[in-house]
Amino acid sequence: MLDAADGHPDIHWPSGFSPDHADSFCQAQAVVHAPPTTAFALLTDVARWPAWVPGMTELRAGPLARTFEAEFHGHRFEIFVGEHVPPRRLGWLGVGAGVQLYQAWLLTAVEGGTHVVIENVVRGPGVNSLKASSPDWGQRLNSLWLAQLGRLSESAPDADA
Repeated sequence: MLDAADGHPDIHWPSGFSPDHADSFCQAQAVVHAPPTTAFALLTDVARWPAWVPGMTELRAGPLARTFEAEFHGHRFEIFVGEHVPPRRLGWLGVGAGVQLYQAWLLTAVEGGTHVVIENVVRGPGVNSLKASSPDWGQRLNSLWLAQLGRLSESAPDADA
């Protein structure tokens, strides 16, 4: 299990959502063999998420440009984009029944592609039952996000740019 000291020092956390304030904190990282602009474009094309994000079954645009609703593993979340710095940083707050989460992404150009870091801070009473039934649920979910992002980034038309 990760603790706050395991977080990436360049991740920006909104007030109350740092790893120190988490009921659950997890991180994953990988290198995708595509430029940051390609990976960032995929992450911000939320209309396509149901096609590639594990567990995402529905997405509805919100009243503002950076808000939307998502159906994730049968639970509805309202999502608000908190940080949007193309093609380097992205973060969003998700609020659902008994769960609040902040997911932060950091993308850094490296030789041969992009080093991608994803970290999640999750709070709320719903987290405890998830941790009891599947202690590594967050880590598995982050790894799936990264695997899918890598697969799509590497096959995108501008991946060799």
